Formats: sequence, C-alpha cells, structure tokens
Amino acid sequence: MIIGVLKEIKMHEYRVGLTPAGAAVLNRDGHTVMVEAGAGEGSGFSDAEYLKAGAEICDRKFLCGKAELIVKVKEPLPPEYDLLREGQALFTYLHLAPNRGLAETLLKKEVTALGYETLLKDGALPLLIPMSEIAGRMAPLMGAYYLQQIHGGTGVLASGVPGVKQAKTVILGAGVVGSNAVRVSVGLGMDTTVLNTTAQRLQRLDELYTGKIRTLILTEESIREEIVGADVVIGAVLVPGGRTPVLITREMLGTMKRGAVLVDVSVDQGGCSETSRPTTHDHPVYDVDGVIHYTVANMPGAYPRTSTLALTNATLPYIRTLAGRGIAEAIGKDPAIASALNTYRGKIIHQALAEAMGSISGKK
Repeated sequence: MIIGVLKEIKMHEYRVGLTPAGAAVLNRDGHTVMVEAGAGEGSGFSDAEYLKAGAEICDRKFLCGKAELIVKVKEPLPPEYDLLREGQALFTYLHLAPNRGLAETLLKKEVTALGYETLLKDGALPLLIPMSEIAGRMAPLMGAYYLQQIHGGTGVLASGVPGVKQAKTVILGAGVVGSNAVRVSVGLGMDTTVLNTTAQRLQRLDELYTGKIRTLILTEESIREEIVGADVVIGAVLVPGGRTPVLITREMLGTMKRGAVLVDVSVDQGGCSETSRPTTHDHPVYDVDGVIHYTVANMPGAYPRTSTLALTNATLPYIRTLAGRGIAEAIGKDPAIASALNTYRGKIIHQALAEAMGSISGKK
C-alpha cells in the first residue's frame, strides 16, 4: 500500500503522523511510505532520517495524488480539502462533531475517514490516551501560568506559600485527561477537587491521593458550587465521537472569580463551556466576563517531540493492520479498526457522530 504522511499546517502544530522508525517498519512490511518535505522538522526528524528509513520525500500535491492511506495528526483544514481524493482513506484525529464543513467534504468525496479519537480497544481509547495524558498534565501548568497578574489572573501562586492558601483547582471529569490533571495539580500543591459522573473513577483517585484531593459526583449543582471559589477550572469531559456536553453556561461563568482561568481541554469536541471556542498556540487565551479562557485545540503540539513519539507508538500497529490487510478487509475483520470508522462510502458510520451532526449526507 502507498502511505502518505502530510506536514501539518495548523498554526504552531509541530507534530507529525509518523516517525522515521515507524516509516522503516512499514517499509520492511513491503509498503511505500511517502513523506511531505519538512513534515518531521518540528518534531526533530529530518528528511534525511526518513530517506534513510526507506521513505520517499515529495511535495503534498504529488503525495495526495498517489497515497491510498493518508496519515496525519490533526484534521484536514480547508486549504487541504481539495487534496483529498474520492475513495482515499484518512487516519488522523478527526473531531468531526463540531466541524460540519470537514464532515461534508469527507462525505462528498466518499473518503474513508478513521478517527484516532474513536478507536476502541478492550473498552479503552488507545490512540487518544497518549495525547490525553499530555494535555491533562499540561492543563494545571497552563492554568497556573495564566493566574499571574500580568496575564489578568487572580495573582494567586498555584502552590501557595507557608501561611498563605494555594490556588484552588476544579477538574470536571476523571478520565485520562482528568486523572493526569489531578496528578500534576496535586504535585503543584494546589487545592484540588475533581468531579465525575460516576463514583468508580473517583474511588480510584481517592485511593491514590488519600487526603490530598476532594471528589464529588458531577451534577449541575456541584459544578455551580465548586466553580464559584475556583482559581482554575479544567474541562476534561469526553463523549467519543460526539459533542462535549456543555457543563458551564454563560450565566454560571458569571459567578466565577474575576481572573480565574478556564482550561477547556475538551474544546476540540466543542468544549464544556458555552463560552469556549478553539484557539491556537500563538493566541491561546481570551477573556469572557473576566474569566481567562485557555482553549487551545492541539495542546500536545506544544511538546511535539514527546507527542510524536508517543503517538506513533500507539498508532503504528493499526497503520500496519490497515496497510497489510487493506482498508476494506481491516474494517470488516478488526473490531478496533471498525470502531475508528467515522465516514465510509458517503455515509456517517459512527453513531455518536451521526447524532451530533443531525441530518447530513454525502453523494445522492
């Protein structure tokens, strides 16, 4: 199979969909790997390393014209839509629920679109986990940074000092993002509260951090009560393939401290606050009602070397399956690959995505 690796064009996105080591594995499997010139530079991988691994270096138009499977990190942006071909397969983070334009393009061109974020294996999301771990660990750090008065924050030091209270962090969700946010929040010495819809994950966190965190069942009432006194609120909720539920309304936001920071990690699926909208690393924050919003949709892109290595470790086995079996057979015989399928032959396949998008169709 011909596998194409595109250079990311999203603002300050330095990750790449495949490392040279991954390209070497696919090359040994008998596949052709085409890498866009300069694709790996942001992650510290040179074109020469890809060439040594057996890959071909080429421009993006030629690559997209030849590749049967395109591997990326982030969803295609509008300037890339025309590069996609009918019947081509795309394997990347799609996050289609809030992105109707891309969904319509994939359907119209009958692209087989497989989303890292919906691939399910043994009840887990193995391709989302490594990036969620990084984003979760970043979230308290970003919150603590923007608490500085020079950024409009409350001016509260995250860890506090002897005789002075530390910052209060409220984490909405106790999945991979939330659990990693708890880890760093506790490590920073922050007053940490985590809310989740079910008690099982809260129990595990309570056992890990006995006496260092507070746990609550996530309800509208508990959110209202906790965000009022919070210095940092971290949105860490996920509906695989679907839109993130809005947990903080504009009215609720108005009850928060002036200078508090909202870090909405779930913004790439729509965000958990009514006031959340995606930002980029060059302009990461904005203010609504005195609350600083950090809503970068590709947070792990700030640490591309770590992120790219972790991502390829997770995705490579599935890329090998897609290339080795062929797209159609892999979808038909591998339940994990099938679960990643978002669009196929002009139709939305993933149920949560279909529910989020409502009425939308491709070719008639």
